[in-house]
Amino acid sequence: MRHPPIAITAGDPAGIGPEITAAWLASNPALASETVAIGCAAWTSTLRSPSLAVGDRNHRPNPGRPEPEGQRIALAAMEEAAEGVKEGRYRAVVTGPVSKEGLAGIGFKHPGQTEFFAAKWGGTPVMAFAGGRMTVGLATWHIPLSAVPSALTKESVRRTALALHRLKIRLGVTNPKIAVCGLNPHAGEKGLMGEEDMAVIRPAVESLRAEGIDAEGPLPGDTVFHRHLMGDYDAVVAAYHDQGLGPLKSVDFASSANLSLGLPYVRTSPDHGTAYALVGTGRADIGSFDSAVRLALRLTS
Repeated sequence: MRHPPIAITAGDPAGIGPEITAAWLASNPALASETVAIGCAAWTSTLRSPSLAVGDRNHRPNPGRPEPEGQRIALAAMEEAAEGVKEGRYRAVVTGPVSKEGLAGIGFKHPGQTEFFAAKWGGTPVMAFAGGRMTVGLATWHIPLSAVPSALTKESVRRTALALHRLKIRLGVTNPKIAVCGLNPHAGEKGLMGEEDMAVIRPAVESLRAEGIDAEGPLPGDTVFHRHLMGDYDAVVAAYHDQGLGPLKSVDFASSANLSLGLPYVRTSPDHGTAYALVGTGRADIGSFDSAVRLALRLTS
């Protein structure tokens, strides 16, 4: 039986999402037939591949200038995709970039799209990035740096490492080797630069190894990503957002995609934002979006 299509939400109609989605659909006609693009009527009416209009059909986006009605359309697309997957109409979701500030302005209660889909589908999400040369998961993510030490727990480290281990197996790696970053400089120097590495991260790694997971850590964050690129590790658990995404986006900005692991269904997205300043300039790169769609296809084939 033919798989249901993948839902692609265009994100904020005023952002770069509709533009890169349309460009990708036009350049990948064979794969486009396996997708349904969801967004405002003014945009979906221009597409030659399967699409679905949501929200106010009279709304005309103002490129580069977000508006409340556009936020409502972005949210309606997310709602349609989330419910459609649960009902079996779609097999996965690729989400275009949205404005967190704009969505909050219309009453959206979640920090981001990851939390929205977790609330809709259940499960405990793990934010991860793959599709380029690096595979990185975050043990903590959208919180202030000052809150990271208390939020970093043995369970959050274990959950992230296990999610990366399962992902790499699904992507064809037989026995993935997972590196776990230390929180502090030099992985804490055995307690000289903070207690978290020995008190939280090391016990998490030891428990993973006791279960047969090939994990190593805590490892110094200033060298572990280089070692990952050299092939010593198949994936890296970062302790906090910028520790993982600084190196990853330096290497894979145009080729990596965001994955919400730990959920019952597949959700991916490009790893960049709405890029209002780039709308209509022709300078937007579709590489990350391409990775997001291809990962969703690969993980649900």
